[in-house]
Amino acid sequence: MTSNDSGAAPDAELMTATTDLGDALRELIEASVTTTAPTGEVAAAAELVRAAIARIDGNPRPAAQLPRLDDPSEGRRVFNPVTGIAHPLAPPLVVRAEGDGVVAEVTLGLAYEGPPTFVHGGMSALFMDQMLGSAAGAAGLWGMTAHLELDYRGPLPLQTPLVLRARVESHEGRKANISGTIALASAPEKVLVEARGLFVLPRPEKQAAYFGAVTDASGNHAPPRRPGDATALRLA
Repeated sequence: MTSNDSGAAPDAELMTATTDLGDALRELIEASVTTTAPTGEVAAAAELVRAAIARIDGNPRPAAQLPRLDDPSEGRRVFNPVTGIAHPLAPPLVVRAEGDGVVAEVTLGLAYEGPPTFVHGGMSALFMDQMLGSAAGAAGLWGMTAHLELDYRGPLPLQTPLVLRARVESHEGRKANISGTIALASAPEKVLVEARGLFVLPRPEKQAAYFGAVTDASGNHAPPRRPGDATALRLA
């Protein structure tokens, strides 16, 4: 799913603290890949990070248990690696409905670098997969990625505003064909990355096999009602 602020948080103080931690970790990641500090300072920073880990590492949740702050029915996935406000790998991307599809803007730092000064191609695939899923959700379609292909028409520069778009091209039954693009925000008509994907809603027996063991944070059985990760959108 996409957005990062839909629905009311079950614990406002925890949401604030978790969001603050995500922001701090994003800053740490960017600092760690851009630092020119002396060796001793880098080593000292590593020790501080390990001390911080020790404060929060007790009793981690199992993979089949949703985080305390998540509510997929409300479109809230705070640890989504693209749109989650608490995930240190997420920019985070804020996706909104626009016209017959969805759009998002983002500026990526050196933490996303592949070739020097340019975005890693795998990151483009990650963001496009999310955007295509978001377009499906915006159209009232739900499913999981069955096929994704990208054409790289030009490199994406780092530290430069980008615009990402996606829309449903066609759908029939359980299948939806969706396309997306990435371009410079200053030249949105010149596509640098083009994506095409097939999203399929799993049959009920597959849904049960994939998600039947999922619980909420209290351990109650809570398989997602809408397979996929296309969360609620910011509408304005």
